Amino acid sequence: MKIVFCKFLKKFSEGYKTQFYPGKIGNYIYKNISKLAWKTWINEQTKIINEQQLNMINIQDYQIIEQEMINFLFKNIMLYK
Repeated sequence: MKIVFCKFLKKFSEGYKTQFYPGKIGNYIYKNISKLAWKTWINEQTKIINEQQLNMINIQDYQIIEQEMINFLFKNIMLYK
């Protein structure tokens, strides 16, 4: 089991064993976000997609969700792509 200090929960919690999201953001998520925090985000993401009627095939909609994810999980932390 991999334990991370989750920046979202502000405590140590179980993390993922492998990086599942691409790029530098994915690496940051892998190192700093727990499974519980990610599941919380997935629930929020579903609400956003439904409320805004986003299409994840559309690149602009995908970028909206990615920015919402960063805002949700990392609040005021500056991430560099």
